[in-house]
Amino acid sequence: MKIKSTFEVTMQGEPPYDTVEGVTLSRASISKTFTGPLSATSTVHMLAARTPQPTSAGYVALERIVGTLDGRSGSFALVHLGLMAAGERSLKVQIVPDSGTGELAGISGQMDIEIVDGKHFYELDYEFK
Repeated sequence: MKIKSTFEVTMQGEPPYDTVEGVTLSRASISKTFTGPLSATSTVHMLAARTPQPTSAGYVALERIVGTLDGRSGSFALVHLGLMAAGERSLKVQIVPDSGTGELAGISGQMDIEIVDGKHFYELDYEFK
């Protein structure tokens, strides 16, 4: 199954915890509210690296989504790996195997995230085993 819609984001960043020659490491907590076929909320815990080159950076994150997906209630976890090299984006957001609970037990798949004009969009490609 493939679904897509939008989500809202509230971010609480922290000051960098380490800086060496302009490369900073930082943490952030993000709250999301998903609309559409995925009616849910989530909390994301992110670690990020920023470089002196504004178009190069990276992040890793863990996220737990709780709510309903096409009428099924429960939760599942995502793992994120995002890289940007000279403005070229690479993003992998994967459902953590066996992380589904409730009616979402057995879920697997991946999510793509896009930001267009400040608005956040998701596409979730999933299946149940």
